[in-house]
Parts: sequence; structure tokens; C-alpha cells
Amino acid sequence: MASTLEIRKRIYDFIDIADERILRIINRIIEVKEQEDDYPAIPDWHYDEINERREKYLSGESKSYTWEKVKEKAKSALK
Repeated sequence: MASTLEIRKRIYDFIDIADERILRIINRIIEVKEQEDDYPAIPDWHYDEINERREKYLSGESKSYTWEKVKEKAKSALK
């Protein structure tokens, strides 16, 4: 099963070569989704940042911590 990141890339690549009919269909899907009450009001740049951080994590460029380790570090920073 493809990851969300792979799906996004595939869609971006497809949109670059899509004809007007496909673009209008995709645009209508977005318009309908935006009209739903539960549509997230999160800006695109935030998703971009999350994807960038995820890629860094997966490639080993950045570290992650357990919740216990985060609490421990926060408590020691307050001392």
C-alpha cells in the first residue's frame, strides 16, 4: 500500500500533465470538501512543514523521542 507521501507525489505529477477536464473535476472535489463543516482550517504550509520533518526523520537526519523522554527533558529544563 502506498504511503500518503507517495500518493501526494503521484497526484502532483499527474496534475502537471492533466487536461482541463480532469483539473475541473479535481477542483470541484476540493470545493465540495472545503464546504464541509469538518474541513480543516490548517494552512498548506503547515502540511509542507510536517512532510519535510517526516522525510528528515525517515532519512535519519533528525531524531525523535518517546513521550516519556520529552517529559523528562522538559522537567530537567525547568530545574
